Amino acid sequence: MAQEFEVCREQVLSVPPDQVWNAVATGPGNLGWLYPMEIEPRVGGKVTRGDATVVAWEPPHHFAVRATQDGGFSNTLSYRVEPVDGGTSRLRMGIHWVHTGVVDDAWQWDAKTDVAEKYVDFHQHALAEYLRHFAGRPAVYIGSQRPEPTADPADFAALRRRLGLADHAAVGDRVMLLAPGPEHDPVEVVVDWLSTDFVGLRGPDALYRFFNGSSWNVPVRLGHHLFTEETDEEQTTKAWTAWLNDTHPQEL
Repeated sequence: MAQEFEVCREQVLSVPPDQVWNAVATGPGNLGWLYPMEIEPRVGGKVTRGDATVVAWEPPHHFAVRATQDGGFSNTLSYRVEPVDGGTSRLRMGIHWVHTGVVDDAWQWDAKTDVAEKYVDFHQHALAEYLRHFAGRPAVYIGSQRPEPTADPADFAALRRRLGLADHAAVGDRVMLLAPGPEHDPVEVVVDWLSTDFVGLRGPDALYRFFNGSSWNVPVRLGHHLFTEETDEEQTTKAWTAWLNDTHPQEL
């Protein structure tokens, strides 16, 4: 028997449909809030994330991709965009999993569906932040993770403290972030998301994203979206990787 899982989310975004489309259906747009993903703009086109294929392409209203894996698993990601009064847009986003193979302990179905639900909410919030504050600005994506998985919540709690977040911190708080890199200049950031599993910080030229691993026994990681033209991707990735692993704390 096939096992299925579906997540559907809807939100009104404060930009017209063409801007939403550019954010969700183009490679440069995805860099601003999600992760690197090049998209061939046609039905049947290739998507460089999970060896996926475009299955719907109706700009600026309907975009969908489907990825399949061995073992009878498929994942369809879809976006539907429609105009709303006042130059805003309604976005309906969904993922649909179908697994026709044998679901065994290695598959960890419950853990994967829990991850999917929470990641969708976090990324959809990031999309709204991007469109509200950075729409159209070229972005550089900085991603890194620790080499080993963790099941210890204290690991992420320690990371939060290094970011300057008190135990009683809340969304809307402002903190001074000393980002690693050649400048070492502190920057004031706003906490735009805070939960057991994620931290989101918004600076004047960046969305900083941190992902807990202990809930699902995977590595702690980060995925930042930087909107400054002078960003050196290679050097900035090295700096944030060192920060994440705390390999050279005296230099940060």
